[in-house]
Amino acid sequence: MAPLDWQLQCFLSLVTFAFSLYNSLAPKNRIPALTDAPQVQPEYDFVVIGGGSAGAVMANRLSELEDATVLLLEAGGQETDLSRVPLLASWNQATELDWRYRTKPADEKRRYCLAMTNTSCTWPRGKVVGGSSVLNYMLYVRGNRKDYDLWEQMGNPGWSYKEILKYFLKSEDNSNEDLLKTPYHASGGLLSVQDVPWTTPLAKVFLKAGKFLGYKTRDINGELQEGFTITQGTTRSGSRCSTSRAFAVTAQTRQNLDISMHSLVSRIGFTNKKHPKATKVHFLKNGKKYTVKVKKEVILSGGTINSPQTLMLSGIGPRDHLRSLGIKVVRNLPVGFDLQDHLSVGSMFFRVDKNHTIPSSMPLTPEAISQYLTAGTGPMTSLGTCEGMAFIYSKYVNRSNSWPDLQLQFSADSIHSFPKEMAAQLWNLRADLFDGTQYEEVTDDLFMIFPILLRPKSRGRITLRSKDPFVHPIIEPNYLAEPEDVAVLVDGMKKSLQLVNTPPFRQLNARPVAIPFPGCERHKLFSDEYLECCIRHFTWTFYHPTSTCSMGKVVDHRLKVIGVEG
Repeated sequence: MAPLDWQLQCFLSLVTFAFSLYNSLAPKNRIPALTDAPQVQPEYDFVVIGGGSAGAVMANRLSELEDATVLLLEAGGQETDLSRVPLLASWNQATELDWRYRTKPADEKRRYCLAMTNTSCTWPRGKVVGGSSVLNYMLYVRGNRKDYDLWEQMGNPGWSYKEILKYFLKSEDNSNEDLLKTPYHASGGLLSVQDVPWTTPLAKVFLKAGKFLGYKTRDINGELQEGFTITQGTTRSGSRCSTSRAFAVTAQTRQNLDISMHSLVSRIGFTNKKHPKATKVHFLKNGKKYTVKVKKEVILSGGTINSPQTLMLSGIGPRDHLRSLGIKVVRNLPVGFDLQDHLSVGSMFFRVDKNHTIPSSMPLTPEAISQYLTAGTGPMTSLGTCEGMAFIYSKYVNRSNSWPDLQLQFSADSIHSFPKEMAAQLWNLRADLFDGTQYEEVTDDLFMIFPILLRPKSRGRITLRSKDPFVHPIIEPNYLAEPEDVAVLVDGMKKSLQLVNTPPFRQLNARPVAIPFPGCERHKLFSDEYLECCIRHFTWTFYHPTSTCSMGKVVDHRLKVIGVEG
């Protein structure tokens, strides 16, 4: 891994020191550290595998049952002081908090991630208690009500929007008094949700531009999703509120809950060939092997990559694939299939004349650090510079159906704010990508708009590379396999250009960076062919892979694995 820019190293050291000092002087504001179980018991009622966005919640809820014993197993450790600073969201990636996954290199048939080293995209996933809620940008966004209603219509009772809204409300502790007057938000839950205390002037310009195009400014988690908004985030007093902070930390004092960190599950053990039941969990910690018995249930919450990997290592998955690796088949199920992701493109750069963005030097100022540490305000509370979002329609769907197929994410900075070495680490961008081009001179006064494909038709797959649990599985996202995905994303890019061409942005002389993206020079700038070329080069996951253990195929509507017990 290449050394980071010296300014960045100094900044990280300064912030780490400041946090340590702040915590020692203000104990009431300190987030309690998690206690790693000194030893696990031989048997538990429930074993939760994976302490991430879901697993930390499951451990909390299950340990509310006073007569039930619960073990939470997490492959990583705990979040750091730096991970709690919202502005530094990107910098948590490619660290010890991240699994550092890479997608399978693209080939001539699958043309995507072409700007990346070995045509392989990064897929950040949290290897830490709190999981990807420690790495993400803290944006508080629910799915569209029609997403959930469709799940129920496909044969999964209990998953309609009306049914699941109560669970959103149960967890939420929203501090916006206006939103609390509506039936779509609540206070008193464990997960803090707040308005961002600081934004650049461009955030309001983004809303005005949306209004000019006929979109309303609205609560995108309310009655209707279509519209523009300044983002709410899962933060508390200006600091990240991960599921570790919200759920794991609050539950760890319970005597019936053990949390074992740095514990990698190798497989789940089953008894009874004819009617398999999960009765054991095997894991490795500090070079030693452990086995715990399970009296009631194993809860597998490893996420889109680790859950199918663990199931297949345990003998549940596609028969031929498991046999090819010498794994005894417990149940033949289509584990790892149906992989899909919210796909975006990272080359929609725009420039303004005046400094209304977040320049690379801003977080380094003593004033910004002091604001954050003393009051929980200032530029360091920015959600990784993601200030606004919009849910809109491509030209391929009917606007009257209230089901947007595009999201526009507005970011008040650009990848150019990062040192070249860090960009290579975070996004696996080729180190030579911008060499010899005008992009080398592009630095501050930039912002980005990410068009995001909300309902991709392309499907990929997760498969095992080895039966060694330490070996990462093969991730084949199969991006852009369906022509409709390309067409919708191209339309999203054109709508981003249209948005910046509105009077609110033109007053600041905002305009696209008119430099051909490396590899796409042969196409006319901003033509459909050029935009597609950009998508295939700077292919960008928006961190929402899903569906590798799909309902109706791998699990039933109660999320129980089909064909096995426990």
